[in-house]
Parts: sequence; structure tokens; C-alpha cells
Amino acid sequence: MLADKHILLIIGGGIAAYKSLDLIRRLQDQGARVTPVLTRAGEEFVTPLSVSALAGAGVHRDLFDLTSEAEMGHIQLSRSADLLVVAPATADLMAKMAQGLANDLASTLLLATDTPVLVAPAMNVRMWEHPATQRNIKTLKSDGVTFVGPNAGAMACGEFGPGRMAEPDEIVAAIGAALKDGPLNGKRILVTSGPTHEPIDPVRYIANRSSGAQGAALAAALRDLGAEVVFVTGPADVPPPSGVDVVPVQSAQQMSDAVEAALPVDVGVFAAAVADWRVASASDKKLKKSRDGLPTLAFAENPDILKRVSHMTQGRPGLVVGFAAETDDVINHATAKRLRKGCDWIVANDVSPATGIMGGSENAVVLISEDGAEEWPRMGKTQVARQLADRIAAALVG
Repeated sequence: MLADKHILLIIGGGIAAYKSLDLIRRLQDQGARVTPVLTRAGEEFVTPLSVSALAGAGVHRDLFDLTSEAEMGHIQLSRSADLLVVAPATADLMAKMAQGLANDLASTLLLATDTPVLVAPAMNVRMWEHPATQRNIKTLKSDGVTFVGPNAGAMACGEFGPGRMAEPDEIVAAIGAALKDGPLNGKRILVTSGPTHEPIDPVRYIANRSSGAQGAALAAALRDLGAEVVFVTGPADVPPPSGVDVVPVQSAQQMSDAVEAALPVDVGVFAAAVADWRVASASDKKLKKSRDGLPTLAFAENPDILKRVSHMTQGRPGLVVGFAAETDDVINHATAKRLRKGCDWIVANDVSPATGIMGGSENAVVLISEDGAEEWPRMGKTQVARQLADRIAAALVG
């Protein structure tokens, strides 16, 4: 996938630096050439010898290398690669990037380059959430820097939350997407995700338990295969992935309008758990208890987004994928839904409470198509997303 691509890998100082050794190997397995740059802080976690041995190349460490600098080596180094990757990207290194500082080799390379930059942040959760770091992230994104991760989880410091560096395979996929080298390069794909909130009054709403995790993972997987992804998301628990066009919505009607605005696309994937009904006349004031008894709520049907797109006579996506969250008789209900909605595929799962799937980190799906039902084993939602993205790519490009 990355044959003949040249990656300049900057390894920052953090415990996650050990993952960069595996990253070098995986990049080489994909055919890439890796030139490593090791910061002084990075040397506290991995040795120049180990990095050099894996990369099969010398490690660049010092800005004031007289042999290289006689020919302005740091300028040449910063511009000869197809992509600069910073992994791990510490809070300190990201701050230098955002402020345009250049007081060592790594920061000078990042300031002198005209090559795209991808960063894989790794830091303590409090550092990640600090307003200064968030300001720096916003600045870097506006400068065109792309991000992969961080992931949430347990950290070496004993705390839990976002800040873990993305896994090497995730970084490799993000590199492929950044270089537009995946099988879905040039394809535009729409993904809906999360729940919708249907207002009852200004403080109450009707919703469901969807976390948006599967939709977000799928958007990331399609992005990593090179697709341009439009991600229309309701108020989900899981943040949207970086590197996609995020369109936040609240209600089913807003989601329908956003889908309409996003068309035409090559593929439509409708993973959102859209509420079937809304309150016909939501109150503009908070409903109060009264002696007259309970309030009566009249309901109206929400737009059927999947059915409308599936039955478009002009501009229909070449592949329309729906989702079906069931609690019983999953295959029969999902098969009937595919025929009723008119979509090409249905991804069905059992979300009854005993499965722990809704809101959990794993999924067990059945892919329903005109060829029948294909049951997939239970696996992480990220793995489900990658398998489905690969299947979509195969359907589009063969």
C-alpha cells in the first residue's frame, strides 16, 4: 500500500515511543522507506541503536551536525519525504509546532517543511484536556496538520482517559489515507451515526441508547482507505474521528436535511439510530405538573432517511448500506427491513441488554444482502468497521 513512499518519522519523548519501533516495522512491511529522527527526550525511552537497526538507516538526532548542515541538511531532510509523521507527539512538541518554535532538530524540521504532517498524540489525560493543549490542537488543525488518535484507555501513570497513542496499525492506515494511497481514493462516502434527540420541550427529549461508536469507527476506517468521508452525527457519546467532514445535528429532520445537502456520494452508510417518531408539537416552554393529570403527547413520524435515499431515481449512491438494531429474530427482521427500505445491504445486530453491545466496545453483526445472511464473529467495533470498509472497497473497486 505504501510502496516507494518515504516517511520521515519523528519520535518524541514518551513511554509510547516503544510503539514507534513496531510502527517502523509495519511501514517497511507496506513497502515504505523510513527515515527516523529521535528527540533527546525520545532517547530516554528508545535507543538510537534499536531505531537505526529497525529502520536500516542512520538516526538523525542533532540539529548542529556540521557535516549535514554545511549543505543545510535540515532543509533537505524536511522536504525529501512524502510525509512527516510525529509519533509519539508529546504536548511539548505539539506546543512548539503550534507556536512555530525551532530550537532542536525535530521542531526545526517541522517548521521548515512544505510536506504534509501527521501527528499521533500521546500524553497524560489531564495534559490532553488542558485548554492550552486544546488551543494548540485547534491551531495545528487549522494549519493543515492531520491527527490520528489519541485513544482512550489506561495509561502508564495509572490514570484513564484519552491520551494513549494510536496503535501502529491505526497509524499506518492514517498514513495511507494522508497519502491518498488507499483503494477508496477519489470516492466520496456519507456516514450517519449516533442517536437523534427529538425535543419534547426545551429541557426534555426522546432519544435512544446509541453511543455512536460503530459509526465513528466506520467513518475512520473508510477515511483510512482513502475515501473522502462526510460524517453526519447526532449527539453521540463518542467523538467524531479526525480527517473527516463532520456535520453535527440533533434531530432526525436535521439529519435528513444534512444528508440531502451531502449528496451526491458514491456510497451511503446509514449507521445512525434515528428516532422513528417525534413530538408533533414540541412545547417552547418547560411542561409542568398539573392537577389535571399527565400531559398528552401527540406523535408524528420522522423522515425515513434510508428509504428515501434507497429509492432515489436520480443520483442514488452506487451502494446504500443500512443498519438494523434488533432484540429478537435478528436475521428475519433485518432481511425484511432490507426489502422494505430498498437498500443494498443491511448490517444487523442484536442489541438486547444481555449482549452488552449497545454502548459497549464490541459488536456481533450479520451482513444481509441479496446473497443472503453472512454472520460475523463477535469482535471489537473497530475491527467490525475495518472489515465492513474492506467489503465496501471490494464492492466498489473489485
